[in-house]
Amino acid sequence: MNKNNAHEIMDDHKMARAITRIAHEILERNGGAESLVIVGILTRGAHLAARLAETIKGIEGVDIPVGLMDINLYRDDVHFNPDQPEVRKTEIMFDIDEKNLILVDDVLYTGRTIRAALSQIIDLGRPWTVQLAVLVDRGHRQLPIRADYVGKNIPTSFEDNVRVYFTESDESDQVVLYPATDKKSKNGEIK
Repeated sequence: MNKNNAHEIMDDHKMARAITRIAHEILERNGGAESLVIVGILTRGAHLAARLAETIKGIEGVDIPVGLMDINLYRDDVHFNPDQPEVRKTEIMFDIDEKNLILVDDVLYTGRTIRAALSQIIDLGRPWTVQLAVLVDRGHRQLPIRADYVGKNIPTSFEDNVRVYFTESDESDQVVLYPATDKKSKNGEIK
């Protein structure tokens, strides 16, 4: 990551507005909050899920069950990685059957994290729908996955890095684009 050329895409106010807009879109599409459950992908997707639930509670006055999931054992690259993945716990302490499940992650990129999350959800139950909410969609999908709710679309290159920071685990609320520093050609030489 090239921290010298970092570009702030969203500050705390823009993030809050995006979260409020996503919450309203979720409520509109689902006809309220009664059928909803929210599951955030660790780590920052879980922070975003909690904030969405709190925002929806402020709008509708309804407490929505919120869970979190670790998708590391469901990743399609787990067998190719010589290091064992750090396995954290999945906490979904409610029934997801016949619910409209809002799956939440911070950044949508290739779609492989979401594919892993969908595999885990199917192992846990059978919701009516699974809808995807992300704060940032940066494109470059490798799988046919798209978000139902997006805070901001950010055009990026494959080499760029987009980081979402939440005060729950970081020092601030912001989305930062770190442009790639070394452009490599297909044969590995630096351009």
